[in-house]
Amino acid sequence: MLQRLVELAQYVSFAFTERLVEAGVDPLVGSVGDAYDNALAESQIGLYKAELIRPEGPWRGVEHVEVETLNWVDFFNTERPHEAIDDLTPIAAEELHYASRNRLQSTG
Repeated sequence: MLQRLVELAQYVSFAFTERLVEAGVDPLVGSVGDAYDNALAESQIGLYKAELIRPEGPWRGVEHVEVETLNWVDFFNTERPHEAIDDLTPIAAEELHYASRNRLQSTG
């Protein structure tokens, strides 16, 4: 049986992870380079391409893509409704969360 060569993306992932470890950066969740990380990254990249890259092109250059990427990430993290949180924006979901936790109890 022939063994499959390590894919370039896996090599880059491990090289990147090693660089993060050298810099003292810890992964947030899961084991480094596991299938869940890859699935999440692929899903996020798909959204990024579908919502920004394809519809907003053609691009004038790398700097144009970088600036618009920052704008999209801000929109995604603050204003975009997310199905997983009942089509609320992250900000609205966070406000509801803290409002439900901070209800004052009557002392009377």
